[in-house]
Amino acid sequence: MTIVTTAAAAGRAAPLLEARDLTLSFGQTPALRGASVSIAAGELLAVMGPSGSGKSTLLHCLAGILVPDGGAVDFAGERVDTMREPERSELRRKRFGFVFQFGQLVPELTVEENVALPLLLNGVGRAEALGRARGWFYRLGLDGMERRRSGELSGGQAQRVALARGLVAEPDVVFADEPTGSLDSLAGEQVMELLVGATRDQGSTVVLVTHDPRVAAYADREIIVRDGRVAIPARAA
Repeated sequence: MTIVTTAAAAGRAAPLLEARDLTLSFGQTPALRGASVSIAAGELLAVMGPSGSGKSTLLHCLAGILVPDGGAVDFAGERVDTMREPERSELRRKRFGFVFQFGQLVPELTVEENVALPLLLNGVGRAEALGRARGWFYRLGLDGMERRRSGELSGGQAQRVALARGLVAEPDVVFADEPTGSLDSLAGEQVMELLVGATRDQGSTVVLVTHDPRVAAYADREIIVRDGRVAIPARAA
């Protein structure tokens, strides 16, 4: 998958995804206080920070799940924060993929149906969607598990299924919020190696929220969110 971006005035490629001076409060509690970040096409960005710092809130604003109180979010030259909810929902279905900490598989569906779900929601025929979904099982070491339910999987297996679901539609951007947070170290390494390998092959951009430096080490670049603002680590400045 190739992402074409316009050239910036300075002669560098424009960012694929950008947040500018985001503010957002939940009631009287500020979550973001002027957070800004630019993410290039094909980049794997790790977003780190202590619990409650605003890192997941920043991811949700970038993904169009939350609308900031102030500031702007741009994706591929379009304002995301000013879109209506149906437009943002379509953007999330067609251009974005998601991997969350606890997988959030649908227990009533088989694992192959869980993987195929984004394709089915986008109108792909059932036979084609399931065929594309099955192509991930050998790659993720899950051969023979296509007809199982989520309750029959280990935590690491379920998270690999969730990873396949987030990638099956070849999204432009994958948002991964603590994708290894509920796994042991070995399962976490397996998930990260699969995530990095698959997104590199597809050319997807990745926004990865994590508190674990070992997970952040897989990224091209790190930022740290503190008190709702973005700081750049000294080694990446």
